[in-house]
Amino acid sequence: MEKRLLVAIFLSFLVLYAYQVFVLKPATNNAKRQAPASATPGAASPSGWTTAPGTALLQPSAPAPARGAAAETAPLVGVGEQAERDVVVETRTVHAVFTNRGARLKSWQLKSYLNLQKRPQELVATYLGPNEPRPFDLKVDDPAVTSRLMDALFQVSNAAGSAVDAMRESATLVFEYKDSSGLAVMKSFTFEPATYTVKLTAQVQVGDRSLNPTVLWGPALGDQIPGADSSRYVQKPEAIIVRGDKVQRVAATDLATHPVQEGEFTAAGVDDQYFIAMALPKRMVRVDYAHVVLPAPAGQDPKKTTDLVAFGVRQAQSLTDLTFFFGPKDFDVLEAVNPKLYLVRIINFGIFDFLAVPLLRGLKWIHSYVGNYGWAIIILTLLINAVMFPLRHKSMVSMRKMQEIQPQVKAIQDRYGKLKATDPDRQKMNTEMMALYKEKGVNPVSGCIPMVLTMPVLFAFYSLLSQAIEIRGEPFIWWIKDLSAHDPYYVTPILMGASQLWQQKMTPTDRKSV
Repeated sequence: MEKRLLVAIFLSFLVLYAYQVFVLKPATNNAKRQAPASATPGAASPSGWTTAPGTALLQPSAPAPARGAAAETAPLVGVGEQAERDVVVETRTVHAVFTNRGARLKSWQLKSYLNLQKRPQELVATYLGPNEPRPFDLKVDDPAVTSRLMDALFQVSNAAGSAVDAMRESATLVFEYKDSSGLAVMKSFTFEPATYTVKLTAQVQVGDRSLNPTVLWGPALGDQIPGADSSRYVQKPEAIIVRGDKVQRVAATDLATHPVQEGEFTAAGVDDQYFIAMALPKRMVRVDYAHVVLPAPAGQDPKKTTDLVAFGVRQAQSLTDLTFFFGPKDFDVLEAVNPKLYLVRIINFGIFDFLAVPLLRGLKWIHSYVGNYGWAIIILTLLINAVMFPLRHKSMVSMRKMQEIQPQVKAIQDRYGKLKATDPDRQKMNTEMMALYKEKGVNPVSGCIPMVLTMPVLFAFYSLLSQAIEIRGEPFIWWIKDLSAHDPYYVTPILMGASQLWQQKMTPTDRKSV
C-alpha cells in the first residue's frame, strides 16, 4: 500500500471525526446542563428532578392528594375499586402494565429487545417518584380536576380479571370514573397483536361541560440509566417533531427556548439512540416539552445528572383515536406503522441516508443467511470493497504513474524554483508540467477523485453501524458480547493499528521518487 494511500485513509477518518465533533450537534452539552441545585427558575418535583421554566402545562397545577387520603368527592363509578390494582396487557411484542389509579401506564416492556441484564427492555421511567406524571395521565385547565384525574381509582372494563389478551387479535381496555361533583371520565386503549402502538380515546366531562385534556407522558425514555457513563456519540433523549417528511430535533438543553410546538404533525415525541415514544396525530395538536434533569444517584459524582425529556399532547377539539408509538427505531417496524408517514426518517442516518438505507437492507439480508451480525458486517464490508475496487484500482494506478514521473516533475520545479510566484515566467513551469502530464497520460487529480467518491459510502456505513438497533446487544465472537458497544479490552483497535503498520512495512516504496 502506498504511503499516500495510508495518509489519505488517515485523513478520511480525521474528516469523519471532525464531522462528528463540529458538524453534528452532540446529544448533550455538559456546559449547559442544569444541576438540580442551580435550577431555581424551574419547578421541582417531589423526586428531585427539575424542569426548565415555561413548561407549566406538563406539571400538575396542584399537588395530588396523598395516597390513601380520604377523597373529597364520593365516586359513583368504581365503587368496587377499593384499592389500587394492576392490569396486565399482553401482545406478541409488548408486556404492558396499567394501574387503575389514574388509568395510567406503569410499565411497557419490549419482548424482543433486552437490557443489560438480558431482560425485556423497559421504556417507562420506573425510577421516578410515585406521584410523578406517567404515560397517559391527563391534565386539564382546572387544577382540582387534574388532581382528581391523577389520583382517582377507575373502574376497569373489558379485562378478564386483571389481564388483557391481545396476542391473536386486537383488544380494548376501558377505564371509567364518575363522582358526585359531576366529573365523568372515560379512557379507552386499543392494542394490536404485533405492533408497538396503542390508540387512545379519552373523554372528560364536568357536569354538562366537555373538557379537552392534555395527555402527559412524563420523563422519557426509561432505557436511560441515571448516573451512567456514556459516550458523546450516544444520542440522549431529545424532542423530535416530524412535519411531512421533514424531521426536526431539539436537544434537551435547548427546550427552554423551544418548549411548545403547534401545527399538523406527522409525529411528535421523544427519542434517544434506539427507542422512541411519539404521538401520531391526525389533526392539529399542541405539544409541550420540558427538559428534565435527574440528580446523580446517591454516592456518585454530583455532576452525573441525567437529562430526560417530558412531553404532553393536546389534540384539537377532542382526544379521539390518538395513536401512540412506544417502541424501537427499527426501519421495518417504523415503515410498517404507515409507509406514507415517512417515519423511517426518524432514524438519524445523517445526510447520506439514501446510502445507509440500502446498506442496512443488505446487512439484514446477509444476516438472514449467516445468523451473526458480526460476520454479516464483515461480509458486507468485503462486498463494499469489491464494488469500490475499480475506483481504488484506478486511484492506485494514477498515483503510481505520478510517482514514476516525479523525477521529471522535480527537475521542472528546480528550473523555475528561484523565480518568484508573481514572475510571469513562472507560468512556463505550469505549461511544461501540463505538457508532461499529457505526454505520459497522467491526470494529476485522477488519484484523488475516486477516493472522494467513496467517502459518502464510508460516512453512510459509519452512520448505519452507529444507529441500527439491529446490532444492539448482538454478540460476535468470544469476548465481544455487544456489537453496539466498544471493545472492552481494545483488542480490535490494537489489531487494526498493527495491521496498518505491517502493511506499510511490507509495501515497497521508491524513496527517490517520493
